[in-house]
Amino acid sequence: MNGASSAFFFPASSGIVPQTVPESLLQQANAYLRLGRNGSFILGGAVAGLVVGATSPATGIAVDAATFLLGAVLLAAMRLPASLHMEGSNFLADLALGWREFISRPWLWAIVLQFGIVNAVEQGSEGVLGPAVAKDHFHGATGWGLITAAQAIGLVAGGLVVLRLRPRRILLAATLGFLLTVPLLFGLAVPVPLPAVLCLALVAGVGAEIFGVLWDTAMQQEIPQDRLSRVYSYDALGSFVLIPVGLAAAGPIAELVGTRSTLFAAGLLSLSATLAVLLVRDVRELRRRASAPPVPVLGASA
Repeated sequence: MNGASSAFFFPASSGIVPQTVPESLLQQANAYLRLGRNGSFILGGAVAGLVVGATSPATGIAVDAATFLLGAVLLAAMRLPASLHMEGSNFLADLALGWREFISRPWLWAIVLQFGIVNAVEQGSEGVLGPAVAKDHFHGATGWGLITAAQAIGLVAGGLVVLRLRPRRILLAATLGFLLTVPLLFGLAVPVPLPAVLCLALVAGVGAEIFGVLWDTAMQQEIPQDRLSRVYSYDALGSFVLIPVGLAAAGPIAELVGTRSTLFAAGLLSLSATLAVLLVRDVRELRRRASAPPVPVLGASA
């Protein structure tokens, strides 16, 4: 139920951004939104530790649940202009419309295919095997906590970078930024000393955030507003569909061929999938538009 609710929320929330800010400010808006989310990972971890330490784990989870309720109340209080409301449609028509928009853009489906592979590989290898490597080489939970904290700090740093960085070739810069995530897998495979892994984790966070902000900006620039949330739904489906496979397969594969070989293979797969999308011309050449009139929303009042 938690995963399903996220699947409803994130396409809608991402799709509403270009309807509420000027196109020239899309990148900054996406960066601020993600800075808020990533900053909450760091602040939330610290607050959670204090709450659990002062009370109990159960109380900490209850406080966490209360923050979601507060967030829902704040979202429900948002009031959007009537001109942003769209006419009702039906489920099958929405699916067909979103699919036509999705499949008509090679840069879009190519990168979603890339992330179908990359997310399965990285989530499985880092999420399942990373803690095992930390247990053997980095002082267990303490070391792994430092690694995830470094990655979170990198996400915040990446958000600050893209507040100022405005590359003209958005997807080329995004893809090159995402390449910064690959060395962490190789660092865990060796494994290199903990300080080096912390540096790789921080760099990976920077690269992931550069990609995330520029990807959202490219989609919001190129997809008509009245179809954007539908396309985001296909993006999420394609990007996340193989994650359960990666999580389930990482452990058995590591037992069969070894943790080091599995992490090296994961790094090579992630690297290959990311480099492959650079063969798509639109990924290399899609350019930022300086400004453009808003795309009208179907059924909106004049």
